[in-house]
Amino acid sequence: MNIHWYYKHFRNLTTTELYQILQLRCEVFIVEQNCPFQDLDGKDYKCHHLMGFDRATQQIVAYTRLVPPGISYEEASIGRVVTSPSARKAGLGKELMQTSITIVQELYGGMPIKIGAQLYLKGFYESFGFEVCSEIYLEDGIEHIEMYRA
Repeated sequence: MNIHWYYKHFRNLTTTELYQILQLRCEVFIVEQNCPFQDLDGKDYKCHHLMGFDRATQQIVAYTRLVPPGISYEEASIGRVVTSPSARKAGLGKELMQTSITIVQELYGGMPIKIGAQLYLKGFYESFGFEVCSEIYLEDGIEHIEMYRA
């Protein structure tokens, strides 16, 4: 899979990029996970958005929202981590997360990163140096934990 990684602040997204981002988030977080929730939470316009663009299909197939400090947490954050079902099993999730961490460190000066993670992905995030820093909590009916990376 030939992926082009790039990121933009919300104000610089094209309408096509924004549409594809929202379509991917809806496909996975709402439809696939059968979890009706308010995805548009007022944070997007304050963030950078990392996109993995498949040159063959002309579609965004991997994505994260890079959240500045003081929006979700005191620390910077990475959220809405998602890969398209059509692009899974190609190692994109690992590449997406490592690229996200690198960009967050560039944008926010190497400060710690805090995330809210679905519990079943705990091991995945631990492989990037995140450590659990909260009890399990329910968010939209799904078990989550907060994790911290110094």
